Amino acid sequence: MTMLHLVNKSPFDGSSLNTATSIMKPDDALLLIEDGVYGAIKNNTSAAKLEGKNVSVLGPDLAARGLSEDKLVDGVKIVDYAGFVDMVESNDKVQSWL
Repeated sequence: MTMLHLVNKSPFDGSSLNTATSIMKPDDALLLIEDGVYGAIKNNTSAAKLEGKNVSVLGPDLAARGLSEDKLVDGVKIVDYAGFVDMVESNDKVQSWL
């Protein structure tokens, strides 16, 4: 059973990203939305936690914060709203981390 983990908080404002990445199973996916996109920026304290995981960020949220793809940790995918819907549909469960 696969799970999509949604994180909308900055890793600098709480522990949602740490908690989500610590319990993710190998087939799970992580989508960073809203301020959660800051967790995918290279060379920050949370970047190492994303290594080897299926991680995506919501492109419009990335753009709204003035961030570009070259600032992201290697391997992080950018999805649009349709991609967000596809991720929800392709996983058995969705867990929002608040």
